[in-house]
Amino acid sequence: MRHPLRRSLAALIAVLVALLMVSCGGDDKKAAAADTTPEEILGAARSTLDETSGVRLSLTTDNLPEGITGITSAVGTATRAPAFAGAIKVVLSGTEFEVPVIAVDGKVYAQIPLTPGYSDVDPSEYGAPDPAALITPDRGFSSLLPVTTDVKKGESVRGGDNNSEILTTYTGTIPGAAMKKVIPSSSGGSFDASYLISDDGELREAELTGVFYPDSDEMTYTVTFDDYGTEKAITAP
Repeated sequence: MRHPLRRSLAALIAVLVALLMVSCGGDDKKAAAADTTPEEILGAARSTLDETSGVRLSLTTDNLPEGITGITSAVGTATRAPAFAGAIKVVLSGTEFEVPVIAVDGKVYAQIPLTPGYSDVDPSEYGAPDPAALITPDRGFSSLLPVTTDVKKGESVRGGDNNSEILTTYTGTIPGAAMKKVIPSSSGGSFDASYLISDDGELREAELTGVFYPDSDEMTYTVTFDDYGTEKAITAP
């Protein structure tokens, strides 16, 4: 029979070895993270967004230039179909309208105020992109990540549910031509970008500043991405 003291010593050694292995693994992860460039972080975030089945997307602004016909918000679910179901707020002739929108199969349908049912609309008439395209790899927000230049890593903060995540800021500059593919009304030569990326590689927020409408002042759109992996069947009305 093994002596109780020997069993206790063996158990203690096993615990110490396990703790040492965890410590070394943590150090390895920290070293790997330290070797990852900001550009690689953005590239990984792009892949994550491109591969998800869907997200809860929100685009908002508090400073749409006066006299501009444009969107102040777009909130809804965007899926890989590509498709979108939600609502868009549009300022037209100084008045803001909230318009329920469904975009699928290359068409955009909206419930125009004072008009029964859904109508087939051209979002470019309101300075808006096709909302179904906003998470597509070629015309969506993810396409802005790899072309962002002068990328710098900023502060990391806790966030998410119960503050259980680490969210890190990355800033840079987006060429005007790249932004125009996503938001066709944009006309600035370049745009300032500030991205918020989670520790598991998800783009959670993009703050984009520049000239989004011809002959207007700079403004900022804030875009958020939540509920990665969302699945929703979106059909034409």
